[in-house]
Amino acid sequence: MDKIEQRLLEKIADLHKIPSGAFNLRKNGQTDTRTSTKDIEISPKTDKSGIDIFVKPNVKNKSVHIPVIITVGGLTDLVYNDFYIGENADVLIVAGCGIHNKTCNKSEHNGIHTFHIGKNARVKYVEKHVGEGEGSGERVLNPVTKIFMRKNSFMEMETLQLEGVSSTIRKTEAKLYQNASLHIQENILTTDSQTAKTLFKVELLGDSSSVEVVSHSVARDSSYQEFKSDLIGKNHCFGHVECDGILLDNARIVSVPKIDAIDSNASLIHEAAIGKIAGDELNKLMTLGLTQTEAENTIIQGFLLG
Repeated sequence: MDKIEQRLLEKIADLHKIPSGAFNLRKNGQTDTRTSTKDIEISPKTDKSGIDIFVKPNVKNKSVHIPVIITVGGLTDLVYNDFYIGENADVLIVAGCGIHNKTCNKSEHNGIHTFHIGKNARVKYVEKHVGEGEGSGERVLNPVTKIFMRKNSFMEMETLQLEGVSSTIRKTEAKLYQNASLHIQENILTTDSQTAKTLFKVELLGDSSSVEVVSHSVARDSSYQEFKSDLIGKNHCFGHVECDGILLDNARIVSVPKIDAIDSNASLIHEAAIGKIAGDELNKLMTLGLTQTEAENTIIQGFLLG
């Protein structure tokens, strides 16, 4: 693995070397390294590009890493990854894609991830996207996440995109059954003329199912962001969507909420706030000796990374 590949792997998966657990590295449209364990099996698909990940029932405190690296221009990569999480399992899944493009041609990765989460299972899913490289070619990432959550299951999903992605369309669809709970945290930064579109659709099908979606976004320069959410309550359930955005320069952020309470016992909430950084926050930091740019960057880092 060369220095560029190693740097991308560190950025998207916090890995400094190949981990000892379950691991699948996809590089430039092909599988590079794959390791299964007795608790987590990774198998190649036979009908299309991608893998199936099987987490056995009752497995606790295990992890699987499935990063993707692209270091060539002119490549459009499409992959289908399916996760089957056994009942009562507890697992961390780290995904993400890093693109280094030094050419004038577009590099693109489209990952279709489908989660089948068994009864009483718990999943934490972390997905980071990074673009870099001195070339003028676009760095495009279009993730699709489909989630099916059975009784009493829980999923925490963290998505992070803070660097160098020319355009992205992120689609997440989920169906939650009895007492299933889904928490999503999205953090996105766009600069220059980059575009980012996010589409969430969550169906709360089961009694006492719940979802919370929190989106923090910062748009700088002439970049454009769009956030669309669709919550559908079909039972006694709770759904909350919060979209907060910071605007700088000539950027634009659009938030389009939709909530559909089909059952009278459904409770659905949407909150949105978009605006510039408050002047008193900037002034407070500048009185401590920071320049305006340094103060802005400090506030943005805190807003996006907590």
